[in-house]
Amino acid sequence: MSKRSHAARRRHKAMIRRQTPPGAPPGTLVADPSAPKPLLHIVAYGPDGFREVETEDPEALAAYIGKWPALWVHVEGLGDAQVIGRLGSLFNLHQLALEDVLHTHQRPKVEQYPDSVYVVVRPLVLSDRLESEQMSLFLGKGFVVSFQERRGEGPDDPVRERIRLGAGRIRSEGTDFLAYALLDAVIDGCFPILERYWEKLAALEENLLVQPTPTLVARIHESKRDLLAARRSVWPLRDALSILYREPSPFLGEEVRVYLRDCYDHVIQIIDVVETFREVVLGMTDLYLSSLSNRMNEIMKVLTIISTIFIPLSFIAGLYGMNFDRSASPLNMPELGWKFGYPFALGLMGVTAVALLVFFRWKGWMGGGDRGAPADRPPRGEGD
Repeated sequence: MSKRSHAARRRHKAMIRRQTPPGAPPGTLVADPSAPKPLLHIVAYGPDGFREVETEDPEALAAYIGKWPALWVHVEGLGDAQVIGRLGSLFNLHQLALEDVLHTHQRPKVEQYPDSVYVVVRPLVLSDRLESEQMSLFLGKGFVVSFQERRGEGPDDPVRERIRLGAGRIRSEGTDFLAYALLDAVIDGCFPILERYWEKLAALEENLLVQPTPTLVARIHESKRDLLAARRSVWPLRDALSILYREPSPFLGEEVRVYLRDCYDHVIQIIDVVETFREVVLGMTDLYLSSLSNRMNEIMKVLTIISTIFIPLSFIAGLYGMNFDRSASPLNMPELGWKFGYPFALGLMGVTAVALLVFFRWKGWMGGGDRGAPADRPPRGEGD
């Protein structure tokens, strides 16, 4: 079994594996031991300035909670359940939502709690494969807490840069605008990823037309799985955003709902793009079979032409290979006694082969125009 197959099996197993054992109490927090330890990016800001700190100690938040107009805590890595639980205690996050944070194969959704709104989105990631990772977001009064599976660059980086530079309205708005900005960054980040993925699909389609090979069939099936995963990540987000901008919430202002409706429109565009890609990939199997059939037809045509040329040559060679006694009758192949008999036989074979090649090309069977086909005529009513 190939490495790609093993990787696909591991991904599928991870989708159904839960860290909590069966029968555990609701809200039990169990972290994945292979996940990186949480790193906290604390950004406190207001119209007059901001402050940014990185730490692994959640107790450092005591100096910021309730002391700035807006507080954003972005957590990279989910490898420590105690840190996640402590963040839940500091911001009064619901235990069931925290459990979903650690189970990183949630579908995009929105859940309303008394002290916060919990949102799950799945940003697309393109490496060797088109994948997605879970990003969880809590919006409460004066705070936003977001969780990212891995450490490193994420969709939150552009938003953090806007806060640093004071670009736009983000510093003068509340945390609901910050939550919108994060969701907008996740959604808009899907477009360049899908654009690069389209380049891979276009190259795959071109290879199918030029030289179809069995390895390309495996790549087609991988693309089908990629786009199926992308569909699972994007389709539920449409319903989640619909809930956000339609249902009333004490944590979302009316003006922000207008921006969320724009995010909803972008998600619809992404869904259309993903569905178009899926149709293209589904057609690639037929394209592979058609290309394979065309190549086989070309091979059979060449072999048939070669066989057809050698049929009369074999007849001539067989004719002159017959054993007749010339002394018994002057009619028994008199050209065998002719001094030009052998060159004549070879010349006859050559002329026959050339005549057949000219005939095949004249008929369009060897790349030339089809002289036997009727000329194109304009439809009736045109050119009269």
